[in-house]
Amino acid sequence: MADVKREIERKYEATGDARLPDLTRVAGVAAVDHRGAIELDAVYYDTEDLRLAADSITLRRRTGGADAGWHLKFPVASGIRDEIGAPLSDTLPADLAGLVRSRVRDTALVPVVRLRSTRDVHVLNGPDGEPLAELGVDAVRAQRLHGGNRATAWTEIEVELADDGDPAFLDAVERRLCKAGIRPSASHSKLARALAETSPKKKTPPEKASAKKKTSPEKPSAKKKTSPEKRQREPGPPPRTAGDHVLAYVREQITEIVALDPAVRRGLPDSVHRMRVATRRLRSTFRTYRKVLDRTVTDPVGAELKWLAAELGVDRDQEVLDARLRTRLDALPRTLVLGPVRARLRIWSTARRSGSRRRTVAVLDGARHLALLETLHALLADPPLLPAAAGPPGKALTRAAHKNHERLAARIARALEHPPGPDRDLALHDARKAAKRARYAAEAARPALGKPARKSAKRLKAVQSVLGDHQDSVVARDALRTLAVQAHAAGESSFTWGLLHGQEEAAAAARERELPGVWAKACKAEIRSASGG
Repeated sequence: MADVKREIERKYEATGDARLPDLTRVAGVAAVDHRGAIELDAVYYDTEDLRLAADSITLRRRTGGADAGWHLKFPVASGIRDEIGAPLSDTLPADLAGLVRSRVRDTALVPVVRLRSTRDVHVLNGPDGEPLAELGVDAVRAQRLHGGNRATAWTEIEVELADDGDPAFLDAVERRLCKAGIRPSASHSKLARALAETSPKKKTPPEKASAKKKTSPEKPSAKKKTSPEKRQREPGPPPRTAGDHVLAYVREQITEIVALDPAVRRGLPDSVHRMRVATRRLRSTFRTYRKVLDRTVTDPVGAELKWLAAELGVDRDQEVLDARLRTRLDALPRTLVLGPVRARLRIWSTARRSGSRRRTVAVLDGARHLALLETLHALLADPPLLPAAAGPPGKALTRAAHKNHERLAARIARALEHPPGPDRDLALHDARKAAKRARYAAEAARPALGKPARKSAKRLKAVQSVLGDHQDSVVARDALRTLAVQAHAAGESSFTWGLLHGQEEAAAAARERELPGVWAKACKAEIRSASGG
């Protein structure tokens, strides 16, 4: 099983003139324990077109030191990474392979760089002898293993915060280092620096370089050929056409799906929900902008996105329901909790969620999901644009947003025509789906239409929230009735379950009363016209 560690570190340039200062003068440091030098040998793996490096992800197999093994690092924030480790082995462990699968898909991982480092280790200890940070002076020798055979070398200083340490301590260390003339590194990782310094460069004959400089000093250099993967990540020119804007939103959602795949596998909070939302946004965009994107291409993709969202929902829906019921139960006075209510809720929830996480990971590991990822990549590489995509964004995006708003209006009106009860509940659930689609249409139009789209998306989100809470109440009432029946059959009191059921009925009724006012505000913010169309 892979181990996870939050790595908080900073890197500094170690020039020939700079020397380590007296680090006991850093606030909180009582002593510096010089551990001596260790030899580290790491081989970094990536695809031939460096997909992992493009997302600042590193995968290495390292020998030497106390943590020899496989290490996979995901960026969290500047200077912060999650390091997932696995024992040393000849082949990449399956757990780590799964975590990079959404990026590499079925493309082979190959050795790209070898880094051999001599690390001089210094441990900064506090007054009680507890380690505060580890400082290493690394003499690095880097060799390119794929795409050339160039080598480079440098020396850097790395300061890594101890587990559960205060990040502010690194600020104090940095101030002391800077006073000694040691500056922060321009590169965020050793691999990034090695790749940059060993990148193959085409040699230009001196006479041609001289002639070019004399005749066209201001002419921009020819564009380098880049892989489709890299082109999809690189920022292009500002979107101008309707197709540009729609594709920008599509690209954003696909990037989110790919990035959240490993987070879902790791069970990170809210990752399933966010991935599910991205699939819904993408599918909704395909349906909304059928004048821009060819539906003969996007409809099959949308069907696969619907499948993925449904599979992810097995775990997510139960998670939301559990949280809702526990919150309701915790809010009750103890005198109103009759019988083994919490134990029954826990057993019921465990039974429903048993194996759901394993099922989710199995879905992500399956051939169908891999095929979907390949399809999404191909769609970005060769987007199925229709003639309308070449037109200005204002008219096309406004028309699409207006059409979705009209659909939502019809469904809300239809729902409110029903008296309270199951028919209204179903109709409001249909309205909720339309609210999501209308909101996503406004979000996609926001960069082109500006404030009107931003305001509309905000108001539609409020409508979606009301309808979503109403639907959650409907689902909760069904679950509470089931729990009450089970309790009664076991000879337990069903009083508490009935009480919670009544609270959910009242909450749903309150949401139904709130809906007309929230909807009226959304209507006032409807996108009706756009400048620049």
